Amino acid sequence: MTSSIIFRSPEARARIAAWFERFREKVPVPARAREVSTRFGATHVLVAGPEHAPPLVCLHGALASSAHLLPELGPLLTRYRVYAPDVIGQSVKSADVRLPLDGPAYAEWLTDVLDALGLARAHLLGVSWGGFVALRMAQIAPTRIDRLVLIVPGGLVSGPVWQGLTRVAIPMALYRAFPSEERLARLLSGLFSTHDDLWGPYFGDAVRSYRLDMRVPPLATPEALAGFARPALVFGADDDVSFPGAKLLARAKVLLPRAEAELLEGCRHSPPTDDAFRARLGERIARFLGPDAASPRLAPQAG
Repeated sequence: MTSSIIFRSPEARARIAAWFERFREKVPVPARAREVSTRFGATHVLVAGPEHAPPLVCLHGALASSAHLLPELGPLLTRYRVYAPDVIGQSVKSADVRLPLDGPAYAEWLTDVLDALGLARAHLLGVSWGGFVALRMAQIAPTRIDRLVLIVPGGLVSGPVWQGLTRVAIPMALYRAFPSEERLARLLSGLFSTHDDLWGPYFGDAVRSYRLDMRVPPLATPEALAGFARPALVFGADDDVSFPGAKLLARAKVLLPRAEAELLEGCRHSPPTDDAFRARLGERIARFLGPDAASPRLAPQAG
């Protein structure tokens, strides 16, 4: 690769690819890789969990990957057949393209992924940027979703500009230009709820390796989500500068009348990355999703 829309250099891409493998080693259950074709390019997917369990499609956030998300899912990995696509334009593992934020592109991409996996519909979980993609799916292809889980999602509310600048944007720019442990610590303190020996160094490398996508996801409207009538579970974080938790949950109740809304107390945009939090969050999501029968599949042997 001599040029990339996503990465600053071939060396930067290789660095993030190595991090992918380090995070994949943390996945606590066997996970196999698949690559599926979409109209926008190849998409990598990690698949884990009992083969005949109900399908749960999980979308990671920006500057992350399927390997980053799977270890955070806790008990969900033993109760559901989890499909974690590497979100196109936001991961080292899928096609080197970026999709428009307006319009149906992200929903078309995810529809192609579901079709290739043989899933007529599935539970859908999205975190941050992945939450924005999940909301697009709810707008454009609502019948493909059984139940929707959104964790600090983009696309519902915007945060205070000044706090966003002082706590995230300026520390990020300073660290990117003049990296140091002190500047990285300041950046992490504005985004992460807990300190992690893997996530912290990774995020420092990611900020310096990616061509940062600074586009702001457009906010969903009641009209756009009028066709989505399935149950939803929405989590906001009380100290989230990007998407303030109380504001996010209030908006979620307007846009998603069947939504259950919960505030994660003492949390910044990135929730805690410890086993106790993973277990609590996973159990809450499993109670919401329920012991459903497996959803219809387009191809019985797919996935």
